[in-house]
Amino acid sequence: MSEPTLFQGSGKRSSGEPLAARMRPTTLEDFLGQQHLLGSGKALGELIRRGDVGSCIFWGPPGSGKTTLARLVANYTDRHFEPFSAVTEGVGRVREIIKQAEERLKYEGRGTILFCDEIHRFNRAQQDAFLPWVENGIITLIGATTENPSFELTAPLLSRCRVIERALPEAGKGKGETGKVTLVPDAIAALVTYAQGDARRALNAVEAVVQHAATLSPFPIPVSRDLVVSALERPLPAYDKSGDQHFNIISALHKAVRGSDVEGSLYWLARMLAGGEDPLYIARRLVRIAAEDVGLADPRALALALSAKDAYHFLGSPEGELALAEAVVYLATAPKSNRVYAAFAQATDAAAAHPAEAVPLHIRNAPTRLMEDLGYGAGYKYAHAFEHAYVPQDYLPEVLRGASWYQPTEFGFEKDIKQRMEWWAELKRKAAGEKTE
Repeated sequence: MSEPTLFQGSGKRSSGEPLAARMRPTTLEDFLGQQHLLGSGKALGELIRRGDVGSCIFWGPPGSGKTTLARLVANYTDRHFEPFSAVTEGVGRVREIIKQAEERLKYEGRGTILFCDEIHRFNRAQQDAFLPWVENGIITLIGATTENPSFELTAPLLSRCRVIERALPEAGKGKGETGKVTLVPDAIAALVTYAQGDARRALNAVEAVVQHAATLSPFPIPVSRDLVVSALERPLPAYDKSGDQHFNIISALHKAVRGSDVEGSLYWLARMLAGGEDPLYIARRLVRIAAEDVGLADPRALALALSAKDAYHFLGSPEGELALAEAVVYLATAPKSNRVYAAFAQATDAAAAHPAEAVPLHIRNAPTRLMEDLGYGAGYKYAHAFEHAYVPQDYLPEVLRGASWYQPTEFGFEKDIKQRMEWWAELKRKAAGEKTE
């Protein structure tokens, strides 16, 4: 039997339905989690109970209750409820719904709630098709998305253990059992880990475990953790290569490396690899980390990150993943400096603020006699002709002279760079003093 549609009648539920369908709440009191929004006296909950919900977006991972909550809204309102999927339908269908909504409001005095599932599938222009009709009250738009909509919304919270425990009495029904199934605490914890925040996955897992247990003789009560693990095998990690998980975990990896936390760095690397992330994407990010966060505190970091990329490209998975792990450990334990990053940002700002400053004449190239006559290259001092291969002279346009963007740290190789720069600065001061005497 296929899964019930969004607004299938709520009559007696067949024991042949999937457990996730049988456990779908029909009232707000049955809806677990989000009590800060849906509890008694809370704004959204009271609006739903009064049937007075305005346009809103439900944001959360699969199985967190977005569609169920939308269905509950339908149960509490006398407005017409129109389900719509951005995956299978387009703007043309939206126009049809809008036209019908206008006629319904005009001739019946009845409003329309348009529920748009997977609304993030629409691009910005397509989403804009809703706006005029939302603004003039023809429709109330309820969107559901698994992607971060960049609005100030709280991600759904799921009371996972309570979901599992409430589902157990239903899980055995229709399977030749009494429905009185119990799990040891470790078994529930294993189910929570397996579900990874997805209520539908948790309920399906409960059903699979109970079915597996029913094949054993005698029926094991209570169900153990080992039985749960054997029924579900190894859970896939929660990861979405194109959504929030992708950006959140690469951010966690970057920050752990920057914070010199080896274990955290390795964990987030392993999470991304286990989730199916492209290892070469990770390698590119490691090269960026080497340049941005290690910088010249350890010039070998960039070379090692590039070598790890080449090693993975040469070996492939899984052998090449060890090279990425080696790079992660090296970067996490390397001395850190973002001074090149900061200096380049300041230089970029200066270039934007002074985009047309002339190159000083003495450092211009003079390949022709005319250019020599115009003063190109006049007064230039060839550094290698002087002691220590250094001679003070200006290289910046006059308006920027005296700028000091790069300030090396006292860590790693930058300590040597700092000493060298201070030595050059002293030579420059001495040269300036000789000129003024």
